[in-house]
Amino acid sequence: MTLTGFLAYSAALGIAAAIPGPGLTALIARALGSGFRSALAMSFGLMLGDLTYLTAVVLGLALVAQTFGMAFLAIKWLGVAYLVFLGWRFWTSGIAPETVAAKKGRGGLVSSFIAGLAVTLGNPKTMIFYLAITPTIVDLKTITLADYGILVALTLVVLLV
Repeated sequence: MTLTGFLAYSAALGIAAAIPGPGLTALIARALGSGFRSALAMSFGLMLGDLTYLTAVVLGLALVAQTFGMAFLAIKWLGVAYLVFLGWRFWTSGIAPETVAAKKGRGGLVSSFIAGLAVTLGNPKTMIFYLAITPTIVDLKTITLADYGILVALTLVVLLV
């Protein structure tokens, strides 16, 4: 892989990570409700989820997605429709301050880590990024173990920032 490819991957991942979604919302809620240590453990879980998708793509899940392109396209648009529905429902239901109660989390660091992992693995935005965007930026046919190591390091740095 070239330096340009690594920079393009980092930029695309940075933009995707900066767009508010379930992971960022859960992380902010965890930080406000349980403090820094719990939020840091959750962020490590979020990062492991991203690395899981990156690894799946590098190991060939992107080939499956290309082979069954129409099925994945349909799943992608169903995911888009679901997110639009959730946004509409959130927008129209409204939230009053008296309906939101902050509660201190009872779980420890392990439960925060697992919660972060679960949020990332169930996040359609993360799935779409790694299954649809990454193969267009990263040449999966020529990737080496060293390239994969660099991608892992870049992913960790970008997501931690």
